[in-house]
Formats: sequence, C-alpha cells, structure tokens
Amino acid sequence: MDAAALWQRYQDWLYYHPELGMYLDVSRMGFDDGFVDRLTPALTQAFQSMAALEAGAIANPDEQRMVGHYWLRNSDLAPTPALKQDIDQTLADITTFTHQIHSGAVRPPSASRFTHILSIGIGGSALGPQFVSEALTPADAPLQITFIDNSDPAGIDRILAKLGDHLSTTLVLVVSKSGGTPETRNGMVEVQHAYQQQGLVFARHAVAITGDGSSLDQQAKTEGWITTFPMHDWVGGRTSQLSAVGLVSASLLGIDIQAMVQGAKIMDEATRIPQLKQNPAALLALSWYYAGNGKGEKDMVVLPYKDSLLLFSRYLQQLVMESLGKEKDLDGNTVYQGLAVYGNKGSTDQHAYVQQLREGVPNFFATLIEVLEDRTGPSIAIDNGATTGDFLSGFLQGTRAALYGNQRDSITLTIPAVTPRLVGALIALYDRAVGLYGFMINVNAYHQPGVEAGKKAAATVLDLQTKAVAAVQAAGQALSLTELAHKIQAPDQVESLYLILRHLDANGRSIKLIGNPAQPATLSVEARVEVR
Repeated sequence: MDAAALWQRYQDWLYYHPELGMYLDVSRMGFDDGFVDRLTPALTQAFQSMAALEAGAIANPDEQRMVGHYWLRNSDLAPTPALKQDIDQTLADITTFTHQIHSGAVRPPSASRFTHILSIGIGGSALGPQFVSEALTPADAPLQITFIDNSDPAGIDRILAKLGDHLSTTLVLVVSKSGGTPETRNGMVEVQHAYQQQGLVFARHAVAITGDGSSLDQQAKTEGWITTFPMHDWVGGRTSQLSAVGLVSASLLGIDIQAMVQGAKIMDEATRIPQLKQNPAALLALSWYYAGNGKGEKDMVVLPYKDSLLLFSRYLQQLVMESLGKEKDLDGNTVYQGLAVYGNKGSTDQHAYVQQLREGVPNFFATLIEVLEDRTGPSIAIDNGATTGDFLSGFLQGTRAALYGNQRDSITLTIPAVTPRLVGALIALYDRAVGLYGFMINVNAYHQPGVEAGKKAAATVLDLQTKAVAAVQAAGQALSLTELAHKIQAPDQVESLYLILRHLDANGRSIKLIGNPAQPATLSVEARVEVR
C-alpha cells in the first residue's frame, strides 16, 4: 500500500474519544472490508450478549453468579436498589477510612501515623493494585506500599526485611474473597508471625478486604481488626480493580479514585455503542480476531512507551489469558481457545526483542501504547532541539513503521497523559474488549475452571505430604519410596512422593532421603532425628 493509501486508511479507521483525548489506530492491522462484513453478525451478537450481561444475566454458571463489575463504574446500572446502595456506601467508606488514616484518627498503637502499606493478595487481588500504584502513586504519597503476592518464603523474608522497623507503622491489607486462597493465607500467617516476633499486635494493623461472611471476614471481626471492606461475589478477581480490592490501596496512596471510576464509566459508555467504528473495544476485539484467525493463533505483544505503565502488560496477561484461555466453548465443544499476552515497555524492549518481532517468527501482533505528555514541566533539548520525549516518540513511530514494513500487524493506542481518569479508562477499555471478543469466539470469559483445577491439585499434593510424613515417622525404620507409596495407599504417586520428600529434605524438615540423588528410584527415606 502506497503512502497516500496508507494515510487514507489511517484516517478511515482512526478512533478518537474527545472527552478522554484517547486515540485508537487499527490501520496497521491487515483486515479488509470483506473481513469486516463477514464478522459483523458475530459482533452484533456480541453487543447483544454484553447488554444482557450488564442487565444481570448469570454469566458464571460454575458458581451461579452474575458479572457486575460494570456496576462499580456506574451504580445506577445495578439491578437492585440494595446493590446500588452497597456500591455507593463502599466508595464512601473508603474515602472516610482514607481520611482517618491520613489524619491519624486511625493510627498504629506506638506512632501518630501509619507510614507504609503491606498488601497481601494474589492474581487479581495483587496485579491490579500493583499496576495502579506503579502508574499513579504521586511522588509525595502519604504512604509507601509493598506487596506480598506469592508463597515464596525467601520473597516474604526480603519484603519484611525491607520494612524492618517500619513494621510498627505498617497498615496490612489482606485481600481474599473467600479467605481460603492458600497463597494469601500463607502470606498473612507469615506476617502475623513477624508482628508477634516484634511484640506487636497484628490486629491493630490489619484490614480485611473479603467476602461478607468469609472465613477471613469472621477472623477479622473475631480478632478485632481495624476494619473490613467487601468483595462482592459478582466481581471476579481479574476485574476487581475498581472495587475495594484496588480502590482502598489507591486511595490510601493519594490517588484520585473518583477520577479512576469516572474514566472507566466514560469508557463503558463509549464501548456500549453498537457500531464498530464508534466503539474502541469492538475495534480491539475485531483486530484480535483478525490477527489470530479467531483462534488465538498469534500472541499479543504489549509495549507501553511510558515507564509508569510498565506493569500494564502483566495486568493484561491475567485479564486476557484467564478470561479467554478455555478448553470448551459455550456449546461444550473442545476448542482450546486463548490469546497469549506478553511484553514489557518501549523503548527498552526495542533493544530486547523487536529484532525478532520484525524479522523472526510472525506469530504475534503488537500493541504500542503512546503517552503524549512527556513530563510535568518543560524538557531540555538533547540534540538539534529534540528532547528525550521526542526521542521516545520517534522510537515508537520507528518501531510501528518497521513492523509494518515487514508485514507485521500492530495497534497503536494513544492517551494524552497517565492520569487516574485515563488509567480507569484503560482498565475499562480492555475489560470490555475481552468481553466482546469472548462472545465473538463463543467462550465464557467469566469463569476459570483451569485455575480451580490447579488449586485442587495443589491441595492433593499437600494432603499426600501429610500422610507421607506421618507414615515415615511411625515406621521407625527406613522405607523405600515404593514401600512408602504402598503404605499410604498411593502406589501410583511415587513420583509425587519423591518430589515432596526431596523438598522436605532440602529444607532440613521432618524426613531425610538416603542414597544417590542421581538415581531417585533407589532412594529410601527415614525420619530426621532432631538435634536438641
């Protein structure tokens, strides 16, 4: 396509939202009018399905739940007055609590103010808050935040060591809908222990963000934690950033949460318009479908050209991959759907993997995110009047041109600045695009049976460990792995037993392995004698 035709295509397909100042350019995706015509019926059906979803249709059949995170952005859409009141009251409670923390009305026992936040959660209970804190925390934030988002003991130790004496002025947010998520529970127990070791009362520092009546909710109320905030069963983890899950920490950091919610509301309104060229989420969904033939055959590489948006690709990994990665479609057919997401930031990654993107395996399409505002205040000239921001813009345009020059598809999303309102709009835009695309490919984007299967498998491993340790300690002699497997009635679990016992032995725990590690089948196991 010559330059004039390409310029015309750019104008024909450019989306602009005047209130947000947001541009979406899909002109460098290779679809033609015939493709758009063929996909129009599926897109029309997707618009109708999204409308039913927002009206309160059951969209998570595994748990018989509605999907109502859209109501968080506009409580007037909630299907009942009680739900509207709940949403509005939660926002008001977050604002009140923030003022109490910042003013010192709620304070730690031994100081006049809380100075730090330690947020414990995993998945959507961590990725959204991490992304928003990285993107929007002001330089003069009233508190500093750190996260425990894994069950890695060394990682937990490193975070607690960094907090050090600040633990006494740290507010701990424990985020878990059920209260039973193992990683979050483990982090909480580790942190409770750290408080005890310093002679501090954990409850005087703790806030629960959880489902009403959950085990965590009951624990918080029984132990007298500072307060609790709700996690509604109609809000999934990966779409929970604009609930108490993300808004509590954001508000405490001094981020304008009302502006975030307003930005998302504005984007929701734009993405309800049932016309392709007037709906940015539909343009994204159409582009994703084209790139991967409606089967996720190509990966989405996300390159935000702004340091503060570094974690956006990680946030999108969960949102997109957990929503769309499904074995079965809505009709029960085996389809193995999904859309892989990876990325970091530009222009850093132009020095990391753009070489492959331009000349290697053509198994991807790129999403370049541009921020027009370079910085707050003026910039100095670096070379021939060009600033560092000019260079960054040039790198983005150069990458876009280089990709197109070698028939590699790309989308460019442009926002005027990284602000709470624009971040809220970004969250809503991709949330809505995922929903539309899910309906277009006929999968349920609002459940996650694979995640639940993984949790159950992990529980089985821990149950096997408990039985194995008990059997070894009761035996009074060394047992081969096969003997132990039969003793606990798990003859087909020898490999799992070996992996469990190797881990315990490496950490000097209750058992030890005897023999040559290079020949696992010959190993035996016995109880470790404690040295007093």
